[in-house]
Amino acid sequence: MEYFLQQLINGLTLGAIYGLIAIGYTMVYGIIGMINFAHGEIYMLGAFISLIAFLAATTIGGTSVPIALLITLFATMILTSLWGWTVERVAYRPLRGAPRLAPLISAIGVSIVLQNLAMMIWGREYHAFPQLIANQSHHIAGAIINDIQIIIIIMALVIMLALMAVVHRTRLGRAMRAVAENSMNFTF
Repeated sequence: MEYFLQQLINGLTLGAIYGLIAIGYTMVYGIIGMINFAHGEIYMLGAFISLIAFLAATTIGGTSVPIALLITLFATMILTSLWGWTVERVAYRPLRGAPRLAPLISAIGVSIVLQNLAMMIWGREYHAFPQLIANQSHHIAGAIINDIQIIIIIMALVIMLALMAVVHRTRLGRAMRAVAENSMNFTF
């Protein structure tokens, strides 16, 4: 039973991360009908950008951790969005009217380019984000859950619920659902 509970906790933690990534894939495919194979690489670039922004904010600015995290959050959102926008403009937009295979090949090419670019810049070795939380372990019925796992699960749920509220309760969400339902009248 302990082993099952431990694997359940591990699965929920990893599933929460995978779920957030899958929501991004689903939204892209549901709205523009194209599989974006570079989606994971954009996430990867976001992670590296956040690592660099955090280290720069704490080293150069000498700011406190909460302020450094706020700077990191905004820098990551802006720069990762800029990467995504650039990829869309260069690799996907010119192929909007092309046969379905052309954007698919372009997406695979962008994925390969971004992977190799990241390896050239940051290398192939493992990079860890500085530990900001005293990661205490808690024992539940023989299984161990740590603070990071708890935060991951809670934050993923909060983000998923917030996204669901945006999609179902805002004008932007209604427009996204309308385009996903019938994209014939819209140009991207």
